[in-house]
Amino acid sequence: MWGKRMTLEWVNGVAALALGLLLLGASPRFPFLKNTVDFMGQVLSVPEYPIVMLREFCRSFYFWSLDRNKLRLSLETLQNENSRLQIVNSVLLSEQIKAELASRTTEARVTLREPLGWWSEFRMDKGLNDDIVMGLPVFQDGFLVGRVSSVSSFSSWVELLTSSSLMIPVVVEETRELGVVVGDGDGSVFLVYIPEGRGIAPGMKVSTALVSELLPPGIPVGHIERETSVSENGYVTYKIKTGASLSSLYTVSVFKYSKEMTR
Repeated sequence: MWGKRMTLEWVNGVAALALGLLLLGASPRFPFLKNTVDFMGQVLSVPEYPIVMLREFCRSFYFWSLDRNKLRLSLETLQNENSRLQIVNSVLLSEQIKAELASRTTEARVTLREPLGWWSEFRMDKGLNDDIVMGLPVFQDGFLVGRVSSVSSFSSWVELLTSSSLMIPVVVEETRELGVVVGDGDGSVFLVYIPEGRGIAPGMKVSTALVSELLPPGIPVGHIERETSVSENGYVTYKIKTGASLSSLYTVSVFKYSKEMTR
């Protein structure tokens, strides 16, 4: 009995397969069969639609994630390369400044520093006869001390970084953020006009920004010592540790004026 049943199932299966192949072969010749197939396809597309959309969404999300990771990696690479280029540029600029300082500076001796104006100004023994003019930078060991504020034939006065009236535009070398260096008239120097959230940290170097031909960019001033305050309008003030020892100045270096400096 079992053998007859198995035989019957095989006969039915073969018959169904043959009928299917017959209909498949005959479908191009009978338009109504084509319409039936199209209709069944439209009916079956309804339950398939959510699955198809989900598959397309997953596929799109996968490729979007790949593109996003590629863009992130590319951005990180560009940022690292930009940081390295900034460091290299700063080093090259510093070397150029040192070479220019060596060729254009002259030594001067501090001849007067009044107690009441100790942190404001001093007099040196170089003047107009030594090609010294107002506005020229003055250095100690390559670091900015101040600027020439008045000149006579044989001497000149220099306004110090610690003076409350001297304001010099500067740049933080690691972040390229621009700010202004100003003193408090009592021996301290501060970096001001820096917006919050600019990534400035202690130890970062500060040098002059482009002010004029008489005061070129890239002259070292010092480094960030610490943050001191935040104003109501969102500007941070930092205390600067100057590279020059402004409390003990005996000899300094000063740029000699050249007509090329004002071209």
